[in-house]
Amino acid sequence: MTQEPKYERLRRTLVELIETRLAPHDPLPSERELMQRYGVSRMTVREAIERLVRDGRVYRVQGSGTFVADAGKITKSLTLSSFSEDIRARRMVPGGKLLLMEREPADVNVARDLFVEPGAPVVHLRRLRTADGEPMCLENVWIPEDLVPGLVGLGEVDSLYGRLEQAGAAPEYADQTISATVVTPEQAELLGVPNNFPALEVSRVAYDARGRAVERGISVYRADRYDFRVTIARGRRR
Repeated sequence: MTQEPKYERLRRTLVELIETRLAPHDPLPSERELMQRYGVSRMTVREAIERLVRDGRVYRVQGSGTFVADAGKITKSLTLSSFSEDIRARRMVPGGKLLLMEREPADVNVARDLFVEPGAPVVHLRRLRTADGEPMCLENVWIPEDLVPGLVGLGEVDSLYGRLEQAGAAPEYADQTISATVVTPEQAELLGVPNNFPALEVSRVAYDARGRAVERGISVYRADRYDFRVTIARGRRR
């Protein structure tokens, strides 16, 4: 029988601590405290905490420590991943409804971001995305049609990133902008929130390993159920 790794035992112990004794945004004990309290190495502590970060249980603040995440929100670290990957990492079930999928000529903005000629064929998808059945965001995505041939004819969509990977154009990095906004009446109805409800608009252009733009996306997230977290560090002056 395979012995459970020490970091997994510590992770489960910390989950119990979080659920029974700590409140959102309370600090976790320091690495040194955890090493002494549980008799484990620094490497074990760091691996356990890294897994808690991936699970959305805790978050790091550079120079301050590690803190308990707010379970009422879905928190996304700024790594390149799909909505479904984000939600599954939080042990929730991703879902949604396809509102639009069609082949259309690229307008000026889409053409600029995807580095194609205006009028070039792209596939446009509009989806309502959910987590455990609750509306979370509205997503508009444009992809060069030559990367997903025949997708529109299927009348459905599974994993766009999976299809791009099959085409040899897996997204590797992205330029992303996050802006505060409010929902329109149409968006409010789909997301199940009042008119002018606060939201986060996320604009993203993703690139493959060769630097080709493979996806343009504009998503509107409910600000009460989703937030983004980024760790930053001050560079040394030369």
